[in-house]
Amino acid sequence: MAIKIVLDGGHGGHDPGAVGHGLREKDLTLTIVRHIGRLLSEYEGVEIIYTRTDDRFIGLSERAAIANKAKADFFLSVHINASGSGKGTGFESFIFNGNVSNATVAYQNVIHQEIMKAIGNVQDRGKKRANYAVLRETNMPALLTENLFIDNSSDAAKLKSGQFLQQIAYGHVQGIVKAFGLKKKKGGQTTVPKNVKKDDITGHWAEASIRKAMKSGIIKGYGDGRFGSDDPVTRAQLAVILDRLGLLK
Repeated sequence: MAIKIVLDGGHGGHDPGAVGHGLREKDLTLTIVRHIGRLLSEYEGVEIIYTRTDDRFIGLSERAAIANKAKADFFLSVHINASGSGKGTGFESFIFNGNVSNATVAYQNVIHQEIMKAIGNVQDRGKKRANYAVLRETNMPALLTENLFIDNSSDAAKLKSGQFLQQIAYGHVQGIVKAFGLKKKKGGQTTVPKNVKKDDITGHWAEASIRKAMKSGIIKGYGDGRFGSDDPVTRAQLAVILDRLGLLK
């Protein structure tokens, strides 16, 4: 059975969302969710549903209704932030500030982490909770991301880069892949944006030990070339490591 993921590009139509430095939020969010959908299509068992695929206005409740009607497994709403002062900067993510499932919290944790890895030297504003309609009215785990500030000149310069928008999308996708345990389609190649760091162990405090473990086959990196030195180890991964060490009888 396919995992149904709803991708929601914030704003649209007569609602441009936040604006600044010649950019409109509604355009950026649509571009990012299209990239996310394209990258997710490289994985098995994923059904992508968009709340919008062009520049049209859709009410907040209608966005949630689309996901609820589809009985989606996950709802992702992509936004661009604004502070009004031009001083706000960085990335943050939100889940509903009421009762949420353990899965919702877990998905936020892993997706937030992967986005921060992908976008590089950007301020992490943290994992937060809010009473947003698309988070409150959806029946499945839902996450809303705020990807930099459109009215900050430094952030806006990044958002004007098509390459950077692909990095944002890539981070979202890697988080979803890890959260749901998605597998690459046979013969498929992982599309990694140029500026995403592929090998993050050079200079790491445990580099020597990591390289020995990789050489011996005890542990490996990700299929996209990253190692994820500081990622937590699951129970399943620990069992495999112990088995490869010959400690399990």
